[in-house]
Amino acid sequence: MSTPQPVPLVNLPNALTVLRLVLVPVFLLALFAGGGHDTTWRWVAFLIFALAAITDRFDGHIARKRGQVTDFGRIADPIADKALTGSALVALSMVSDLAWWVTVVVLIREIGITLLRFAVIRYGVISASPGGKAKTLAQVFAIGLYIMPLPDVFDWLRWLTMGIAVALTVITGIDYLIRAAGVVARGRIAAAVRRGPTSRS
Repeated sequence: MSTPQPVPLVNLPNALTVLRLVLVPVFLLALFAGGGHDTTWRWVAFLIFALAAITDRFDGHIARKRGQVTDFGRIADPIADKALTGSALVALSMVSDLAWWVTVVVLIREIGITLLRFAVIRYGVISASPGGKAKTLAQVFAIGLYIMPLPDVFDWLRWLTMGIAVALTVITGIDYLIRAAGVVARGRIAAAVRRGPTSRS
């Protein structure tokens, strides 16, 4: 029986993930160009952000479809996601387009859940949920609206979409906490079963 061939590190999904990481500083340079409110540069920043967000949509799908899932991809993909959305939120707050409390709430949730995943990994993996995917989509859409130099008449749309994104961010964060507790509990039970009953002297 032949052993499965190792997945090469250099493949299309990983290349898209690396591209997303590379685009983060390029996006920030474009956003801050011209004092942060130059119309042309804001559109350039939006296009770069949109391109980076699109790579997030396809790298995981391609990896699973082609059987090109790697340890590097598992680690780098969420880091690239957080780097893109996190840097965009901080940058928008720095140019006074987005309230700092929004950025702080989202960053605390994202960093906290990422650390939580690593903390419970010895008990099991917390898989991505449909709510988590909806949260990411809402964040990207809301951030995109804030990056675009739209007329003030669209402010209500920005506030609405960002409000939905923040609500999903908090709700899914609580859901991850609950699921993490379940993963830990099941992991401890499984470990106890493997050890078997302890004999008393």
